[in-house]
Amino acid sequence: MTSQPVSATSRPPKHLWIVGGLSLVWNAFGAFDYAMTQFQVEAYMSNFTAEQLDYFYGFPAWANAVWALGVWGAVAGSVGLLLKKAWAEWAFGISIVGLVGTSIYTMVLTDGTAIMGGPSVMIFSIVLWLITIGLYVYSRAMARKGVLT
Repeated sequence: MTSQPVSATSRPPKHLWIVGGLSLVWNAFGAFDYAMTQFQVEAYMSNFTAEQLDYFYGFPAWANAVWALGVWGAVAGSVGLLLKKAWAEWAFGISIVGLVGTSIYTMVLTDGTAIMGGPSVMIFSIVLWLITIGLYVYSRAMARKGVLT
């Protein structure tokens, strides 16, 4: 019995597993932060100042909602990459919508950047934006190439 040769298009590229795995680990940190904050886990929240706690606990419902979209959209997108699903692109798109809303709340409507640490928060925000957009572009490219179905 001879086996059929496997075409290059039938196997996902190795970088899909690397990007998918690393993005899931990265986005799991965001999910952990979101969950610990929303559930107000004392052991986690004790790392913040009183002013930072007031800031977190004062989020309006819409700000919590867009934060959730950003975090859980990104986690779903990472899972979608690992499952080779084209909806990963949509999930990462939703995470961008969430990041836009969260950024507007933090940087425009409140003094969140200063409250949370100033320049280091801005640097982290830039990194977050680059990774989020990069994952969207990557998932879009993989979907267009037929790697994600």
